Amino acid sequence: MDLDGICDRPLLEVCVDDAGGLAAARRGGADRIELCSALALDGLTPSTGLMQIASTLDRPVYAMIRPRGGDFVFSDADADIMLRDIDAARAAGLPGVVLGANRPSGELDAGVLTRLCRHAAGLGMTLHRSIDLVPDPIEAVDLAAELGFERILTSGGAETAENGADRIARMVARAGKRLSIMAGSGVTPANAPDILSRTGVRELHGSCSAPAEANAGFATLAPSASRETRSEIVAEMVAVLTRHASRSRVGDRTLSSASS
Repeated sequence: MDLDGICDRPLLEVCVDDAGGLAAARRGGADRIELCSALALDGLTPSTGLMQIASTLDRPVYAMIRPRGGDFVFSDADADIMLRDIDAARAAGLPGVVLGANRPSGELDAGVLTRLCRHAAGLGMTLHRSIDLVPDPIEAVDLAAELGFERILTSGGAETAENGADRIARMVARAGKRLSIMAGSGVTPANAPDILSRTGVRELHGSCSAPAEANAGFATLAPSASRETRSEIVAEMVAVLTRHASRSRVGDRTLSSASS
């Protein structure tokens, strides 16, 4: 589902890994949600139950398809699991999936990705940050377009999107109108305007999270550093994107008037 044509500001995708995160992202006004489990491991495939709950939301939710933590070099057995997880996302009624696979050398694994993309036919597809491990992510944009991805999530090969902004801008230029480049990693309300201005992206991705509040007296084995999606941070990010779009429109009108 492409929201760009019905939204006059950059889009916000929020990644969540539980029902509370789903509710918070929706309340805050996220345009799209990336649904995972175990965000502490950079996101794994969500449970069938969570996918079913997510399918009732009034905005698109894309399921991460990643069967294990660690690298993105997937065996035939891993790929078989991913095919079944794509089936589960489709059966749950979700409109899209998030995919990625690398060869040991770092390049995108065209063979595995072709198999996954063909199996996901009819669903929207995002290529995740496996592209940030590729020796030349700009050139890899071409393969992503050929495989039918509608967007690429990337930090430009850097630790954060802010640090990788120059390369992201080059990926935007390479993509043209074939697919969207979505900047992610370390995106906050404070740095979002700079990332947008430097890259030209029309989509941002973030967790919009904060340290989870401790439940005093609750028995838990969860690490103290766990985080949770906050609706107020989502709403702040949406407001920042709206203000950025308004300033851009004013700037465009000023330039148009000056040149006429």
